[in-house]
Amino acid sequence: MNSWNAAVEVVKNCLKAGIGEFVVCAGARNAALLEALARAEAAGQVRVWRHFEERCAGFFALGRTMETARPCAVITTSGTAVAELLPAMVEAHYQARPLVALTADRPAGFRGTGAPQTIVQPGIFGDHAWQGSLQDWDGRQPLHLNVEFDEAFEAGEENFSGDVLGEFEPEKEKLNVAALARWLREGHSKGMVVIVGGLEPDEREEVFHFCQDLGVPVIAEATSGLREALQSLAIHDADRVLKSRPPGKILRLGEVPSGRFWRDLEELPQVSVWSACRNGLPGLARESWVVRGALDRIIQALGPIEFADDALDYLASAGSRAVKIDELLEIYPDSEPALLRTLSHYASIGSGLFLGNSMPIREWNLFAQWLRPVPSVRANRGVNGIDGQVSTWLGWSAEVSDAWAIIGDLTALYDLAGPFVLDQINGQGRVLVVINNQGGKIFERLPRLQSMSPRAVEWMTNPHSVDLSGLATLWKMNHLQVRTVDDFDQLESGENTLLLEILPDATQTAAFWAAWDRIKP
Repeated sequence: MNSWNAAVEVVKNCLKAGIGEFVVCAGARNAALLEALARAEAAGQVRVWRHFEERCAGFFALGRTMETARPCAVITTSGTAVAELLPAMVEAHYQARPLVALTADRPAGFRGTGAPQTIVQPGIFGDHAWQGSLQDWDGRQPLHLNVEFDEAFEAGEENFSGDVLGEFEPEKEKLNVAALARWLREGHSKGMVVIVGGLEPDEREEVFHFCQDLGVPVIAEATSGLREALQSLAIHDADRVLKSRPPGKILRLGEVPSGRFWRDLEELPQVSVWSACRNGLPGLARESWVVRGALDRIIQALGPIEFADDALDYLASAGSRAVKIDELLEIYPDSEPALLRTLSHYASIGSGLFLGNSMPIREWNLFAQWLRPVPSVRANRGVNGIDGQVSTWLGWSAEVSDAWAIIGDLTALYDLAGPFVLDQINGQGRVLVVINNQGGKIFERLPRLQSMSPRAVEWMTNPHSVDLSGLATLWKMNHLQVRTVDDFDQLESGENTLLLEILPDATQTAAFWAAWDRIKP
């Protein structure tokens, strides 16, 4: 089959499978595929975004799958361009997202010869992507389609006017919730806590009513979309409270939590743990149990829920802990946690919020405001990496205005090419917040650093003095620096994306955490 016919067939098959969005990274090897896509776009059958950097393009496409719950394909040329998609494919695998890598390849005879832009592309993503056909793909994991093309091609008359975008119907899991149902009815005297991680929009209502009916204390992370709605059941400063007095049972709903206590569970085998999540992975190396599926289906399958109550009285002191947190934030108003509290009042008014991994997501869960519901919150919690955060946010929020993201400074530097797509998306009211504390400050909170040499600590924290105004200039963003709580008075979004750089007072931040550590859980 010649290159043009192969390209037409691939696009037609994608349309039949319900793949209607593409992110293209152009090259000589995929030129026939791009021409076929251009004709499909002209016929109104597909949506096409463009990028020059494959790694960012992969994460942008991942963001589109988050927003639409449908597959998005990212198209590359051959060689190392394909390898650049590995981080996004890995993240999509652990999020169970239908990200499609459509990679152009040289004819098979070139493999192993050392010919230019030739590597072994089939199987390059290993266990992180389905390698079979579109017809056999279950739609619940990433897919790799590798297509061999000759470089030269002659386009035919195909215009795709008779093609129609098909429905995308991922296979539904076969649910067996009997063991989980029994577990929920037993052993309430030892105490139970529900930890709610990231949820899909369709799952939130069922999870909310489930938690209310069960009546046990809840840790609802921001990405659940229920953090504020479930505040009456919330444990404040939950990581330390639960570590000091572990419950007998933990039920995790949704994605793997960001809190430290989830990792502490590795060393607490006496705590019985069940997980219910979309990817079917327990999130722990120790013994635990898991059921895979959409949370709305799982909860409906469980049937009526018996009220279990707060057997260990975690909630009795929740109010006093919340007051202590508020007092510290008032004492150190220009510390990083306090500036984030103030920032949260502004960000919660937006249409959606993306939280970068490490400090931003942990500090939001701990210190953000509780009064205004923030139902639309996303993060890349599949493997907890900091790469591709800006690009994922831009993909997820591409079509909406007033979208916010809060990331760290190293995270921003890691994704410098991401804003290339800004002129293709809705920029109205868009705010990219970068908490610039001059390095990886999250590592300074690790106890093990206290015993490490200054040189090793430097390697861990990567201190820097980067001027982020240059990033704003590069991508034509507006720029505002906030050093004190009063600087927020200057905050004003507009038609262009605003780069809001938060520069916390290092002395106040250190004093805040020192005082925080003195509070007894």
